[in-house]
Amino acid sequence: MVVVGADVHKRTHTFVAVDAVGRQVGQRTVSATSEGHARALAWARSEFGLDLRWAIEDCRHLSARLERDLLSAGQQVVRVPPKMMAEQRRVARTRGKSDPIDALAVARAFLREPSLPVASHDAVSREAKVLVDRRESLVATRTRTINSLLWRVHELDPVHAPKERSLHLVTHQQALRAWLVTLSGVVAEMALDELDDIIALTVRIKEFDRRIGALARREVPALLALPGCGELSAAKLLGESAGITRFHSEAAFARHAGIAPIPVWSGHTAGRVRMTRSGNRQINCAIHRIAITQARIPGTLGKIYYEKKLAEGKSKTEALRCLKRRLARVVFNLLTTDHNNRQTTALPAAA
Repeated sequence: MVVVGADVHKRTHTFVAVDAVGRQVGQRTVSATSEGHARALAWARSEFGLDLRWAIEDCRHLSARLERDLLSAGQQVVRVPPKMMAEQRRVARTRGKSDPIDALAVARAFLREPSLPVASHDAVSREAKVLVDRRESLVATRTRTINSLLWRVHELDPVHAPKERSLHLVTHQQALRAWLVTLSGVVAEMALDELDDIIALTVRIKEFDRRIGALARREVPALLALPGCGELSAAKLLGESAGITRFHSEAAFARHAGIAPIPVWSGHTAGRVRMTRSGNRQINCAIHRIAITQARIPGTLGKIYYEKKLAEGKSKTEALRCLKRRLARVVFNLLTTDHNNRQTTALPAAA
């Protein structure tokens, strides 16, 4: 087996191939286009045969097209977290930083951690991720605009400042607009312009809410039945998991989400653990929201489990960590159930 590590950039990708013991056996740089990816694949096949593994630094938009092209060609692709690559580069004998050095570190990081989840681009999770990411971008833009508008309103007349966290509501938007149109001056003009932007963004965000909700109800009904898991959280988990079947176990999913506990003890502190600060923070955040909600709802299994851990002497933070780890197992199983149901539905009916 030969592992091909990739250091990805906007215009070029650099590939370094290593053998099973991490010794470099080849290097190639190609353009960051589908044609360049095809040349890299042809090079790897001609030089090292068909038993290839592609380890790619997980850089979101920079690596997405490369992953899709390799997966479409039937290759096995693994995403390597940038922190893992950086640590491998730090401990290597080769000093400095360059594209070949980074690509070599990516390949060796995969050899050190062969159980990393494989890359996947199934259509359902990809659609969920794109929709949720776009909605969050619009929400962030609206938040910035609201903050700017509030300072302008404060400059005009602090008495007319809207209630906290109310400008996403149509009633408060129209009330503020009715006052602003009665004023003159450039500050009032800019405030009115920003308010119109907020109103337009709110309409678009609601449209995405409806579309995301319909997708979640259609694709992950079992996950939606979990107490504390709303449509946005369900769509977030679906999109960020990027194909639940790429995880060989619920423990691997928890590790990917940064929810699996890691030991932090020495001497008399034996047995202490904490959460890792690595992993997919989006999945971690979604499961955290579910855990917080369940811990507040009387009668739910999450609330019972949370109180049990408190009774065992754990702090609120430690009990919440335990609940999140338990929920990671539940979410993994529910996503797997929804995936299997989709596969069964997609099968043609028997004649």
